[in-house]
Amino acid sequence: MILHGLLLFALCLAGSAQARETFAGQVTYVTDGDTLWVQPDRGGAARKLRLTGMDAPEICQRGGKAARDLLAQLALHRRVVVSVAYVDRYGRGLATAEVEGHDLAAQMVRAGYAWSDGWRGRPGRYAAEEAYARQARLGVFVALRPESPQAFRKRHGSCHAGTR
Repeated sequence: MILHGLLLFALCLAGSAQARETFAGQVTYVTDGDTLWVQPDRGGAARKLRLTGMDAPEICQRGGKAARDLLAQLALHRRVVVSVAYVDRYGRGLATAEVEGHDLAAQMVRAGYAWSDGWRGRPGRYAAEEAYARQARLGVFVALRPESPQAFRKRHGSCHAGTR
């Protein structure tokens, strides 16, 4: 039983290590405020990526189209360096992406068009950027009580149901 557990643990670690990948490419399409497509410099098919550490409004949610437009302004047709942590159940690489050394997710949160993606009471990687946007009442934080994407999805479901 212990051997079985150790083997399972080793396989999980190996799977995680295999999923880590870094590459450069050009952003070819922006789906919404946290999802983009990158054509790797090395060739092959364009990769669908979701920016980690943040959560942008759903495209059909208030602020969703503005978030998509900002991400497109920051990244569309530009060269990015991507670090993929793993692939989610929708086939998207969950990744960080930088344009000219600037973290795209940090820029989205600081501009007020995404929330820092905290977990279990932890504030998340971009908590300082979110605090700045809230204090300055930028983007979606112009509203006194903006609805988080998580709360929106819980009430309405995803705008992309079945298409992620």
